Amino acid sequence: MGNAQATPPSSSSSRLVMASRAFSKQELDGFRALFASLSAQSQGGGGGGGCAISRPVFLEYFGIRGALGGRLFQLVARESGGDEGVTLEDMIVSKATYERGTRDEVDEFIYQLCDVTGDDVLQRSDLESILASIRETIFKENNEAGEGSNNRTFEAFINSAIFSKDAGGAARKSMLLSDFRSWCILIPSLRKFLGSLLMPPDSGRPGFQVPVLHYPENISSDLLLLNKEYAWHIGGGFSQQEVQEWKLLYHSSLHGQSFNTFLGNVTNGDAQTVIIVKDTEGFVFGGYASQPWERHSDFYGDMKTFLFNLYPQASIFRPTGVNKNLQWCAVNFTSDTIPNGIGFGGQPHHFGFFLSANFDQGHSFTCTTFTSPALSKTNRFRPEVIECWGIQMRGALDEKTEPVKGTVLERYKEDRNMLKLVGLANASD
Repeated sequence: MGNAQATPPSSSSSRLVMASRAFSKQELDGFRALFASLSAQSQGGGGGGGCAISRPVFLEYFGIRGALGGRLFQLVARESGGDEGVTLEDMIVSKATYERGTRDEVDEFIYQLCDVTGDDVLQRSDLESILASIRETIFKENNEAGEGSNNRTFEAFINSAIFSKDAGGAARKSMLLSDFRSWCILIPSLRKFLGSLLMPPDSGRPGFQVPVLHYPENISSDLLLLNKEYAWHIGGGFSQQEVQEWKLLYHSSLHGQSFNTFLGNVTNGDAQTVIIVKDTEGFVFGGYASQPWERHSDFYGDMKTFLFNLYPQASIFRPTGVNKNLQWCAVNFTSDTIPNGIGFGGQPHHFGFFLSANFDQGHSFTCTTFTSPALSKTNRFRPEVIECWGIQMRGALDEKTEPVKGTVLERYKEDRNMLKLVGLANASD
C-alpha cells in the first residue's frame, strides 16, 4: 500500500473543485438539495434521487420556453456530454462561469447561449429565436397588444442590432461578440434576462419582471403607444427592481394636446415619469425623467434620466456624464435663450429631445449628454400622439384611474404650487 501512487485528478473533477470555490458552503448545499429533487423527478419521482436532471424536468423547473430553453440545457449539460442529462457537476461548473465568472466569461457564455443553432454563427435568425423564446416565456399571458403589434415590437429590438461579420461567405451578416455587447447595452432588459436564466424561478429573476400598466377604462389599449413589451424594454434602464406599476397620467387623445393639462396631471402624480411620442413619420421615442417636472430656467435632474427609441428601432441611451444637461422644464419665460417646453439633454434650441410648450412641434438632435442619435426621422418633428406614464411602487396605486376632467384652473384653483408652475401666480418669480 505504501508504494501505491495517488490517482491524478481528472480535468473534470479539477473544474468542479475550482468552480465550487465560487460559492459558499450554504450555496453548495442548496445546489445539492435542488439537484437531488430535480434528478429524483427525472427518474420518475423515486425517493433516492438520480444521477442527472432530464431535459423535460430541467426546462420545466427553469421555465425557459422555445429554442432558448433547449440551448440553455445543451450548454449546461456539456461538461458531462449531456447524454444522461445535467449532472451536479454540470450545474455547479455552469453556474460558476455564468453567474460568478469574469465579465468576459459571462458575456461569452451568453453569446454562445444566443447561438441557438450551435453553429458558431450568430445571425438574425438566432436573435429571432431568442426573442420568440422571451415572448413565450414572459409575455405568453399578455394578449392586450395583439399578434401584429407584438411582432412589430420585437422587430424593433432586432433592428437595433449590428451584424458586422461575413457569415462564412453567406449574403447575410453575423454578430461578433463586440456587436452583441453593444446590442445588450442598447437593450439592457435583454442582458438582464439572459444573465439570470439559472437563478431559482421564485427569486424574482432580473429581466423577467413586466410592469403592470394602469390606464382609464375609457381608453382602448389600441390607442396606447406603450405596450408591455415596450415597458419591459424601458424598465431595463431602471436601477431598481421593485418598480413594477405604471399609471397613465396624460394622453393627448384623452386629455387634449395641452401643455398646461399635461403639467397639471404629472405634477399631481409621481416624481418618476416616462414620456413617449409618436411623430407624424411613425417614429416612437421618448425619455425617462427621474425628477418631477418643475419650472426652471436651466437644466436640472440626475444621472438616472435616459432617452430611448421604441420604433423602428428599440434602444436606451444613458447619460455619459459629459455634462449635467438632463431635464428641462421652462414655462412662460419671455427670453429667447430659454425655450418654453420640456426636454432632455443637449443645449437650449438643440436638445436631445424637446417638446415645445404648444405641444405642436419638437426636435431631436445628436446629443453628447446621452450619446444618442436623433430619435426622430428628421431633426424637426410634429407629434401625433403624446403619452406620459407615472412610475409607482407595487401596491401604491389606486384601484382605478379616473379620466381627467376640467381645465387646470378649475381643477387646481386652490393649488398655488401648480399655478406658480404654469406661470399664473407669483408672476414676478
